[in-house]
Amino acid sequence: MNTRLLLDENLSERLVPLLTGVFGDVLHVRSVGLGGASDAQIWHQARQSASTLVTKDEDFIRLSIELGWPPKVICLGIGNASNGRTAALLVANAETIQAFIDQQENGFLLLQGQP
Repeated sequence: MNTRLLLDENLSERLVPLLTGVFGDVLHVRSVGLGGASDAQIWHQARQSASTLVTKDEDFIRLSIELGWPPKVICLGIGNASNGRTAALLVANAETIQAFIDQQENGFLLLQGQP
């Protein structure tokens, strides 16, 4: 799978190596100079880099509804989960995530799991 994911600041940078083997190009907002950036700046970066934004911040769902897409948004309803559990949720849903990215009808995907 060759997908470009941009992880929001509320997710650990330690997820990048756990996800790269499955998703391909995985970046963290800090690695692109956006540590502490506003939601609008992160949204713009995701759009400019053709990335799918992965976050726990429901504000990005609101932006998706208000502004449309791209970027597409994957919102994780997983609470304060460990990096291992967060990565496991994303990896277990890799096919769902790819199908979501490939289709044109929806701008956000909510994935829920146990913390």
